[in-house]
Amino acid sequence: MKVNIIRKNKAYHLEAKNAYGNTASFDANESIGGENKGMRPMEMLLASLASCSSIDVIAILNKQKLNPEIFEVEVTGERVDAVPAVFKKIHVKFITSSDVDESKLKRAIDLSMDKYCSVTKMLEGSVEITHSYEIK
Repeated sequence: MKVNIIRKNKAYHLEAKNAYGNTASFDANESIGGENKGMRPMEMLLASLASCSSIDVIAILNKQKLNPEIFEVEVTGERVDAVPAVFKKIHVKFITSSDVDESKLKRAIDLSMDKYCSVTKMLEGSVEITHSYEIK
């Protein structure tokens, strides 16, 4: 696995590109000269956790012939008040439609968060990670 970072301007706007040509934009906080042209790295870390777990949950539900009409994830992080400002707490909230059996949804989420999600596994020793779900 390889990702390249390219500086896009004279400030902090960066573009990440993987081997398949997919890109993601990053930028710094405006307080240090960022221009809001991309996600901040710590936001991308939250997005990585949410998307990693989402892929797991969707795959588990699909194996059970379940495909929710609505599938969203809201992830929030609380950082320490120090440098480096690492996360001390992260909460992942899965939101789905009522066309999914609640017990199967809960099991899929638990399997992802406790066993399968690589990003969760990388963070769990240093960050308190919790999760919940809501069925609309």
